[in-house]
Amino acid sequence: MMRRLRTIDVPCTIEIEQTPESLHAHAIPEDVEIRPGDTVIVQGVPDSIPRDGRITVAARATVIRASWPERLWAEWSGLLELTQLYEVGFDAKEQHP
Repeated sequence: MMRRLRTIDVPCTIEIEQTPESLHAHAIPEDVEIRPGDTVIVQGVPDSIPRDGRITVAARATVIRASWPERLWAEWSGLLELTQLYEVGFDAKEQHP
């Protein structure tokens, strides 16, 4: 049995910054809630920006909805990965006279 993909096309805002203070890119789909396991494909992303620049552009995004087993798996695997962060240890700092 093949599963039908449920896709939604939405507007998307892309923010990219490449400065000495920050290097980041954010794609923010609008008018849709992204749920665990969903896939977001963004079209129209600029391939470069000027050095020391920051841009905000409008684009389109396609959201592919996860099935309920995929959503459940994404939630559980995310929780398991989060618990790995709890396995942090601290060693006593050596004191030199």
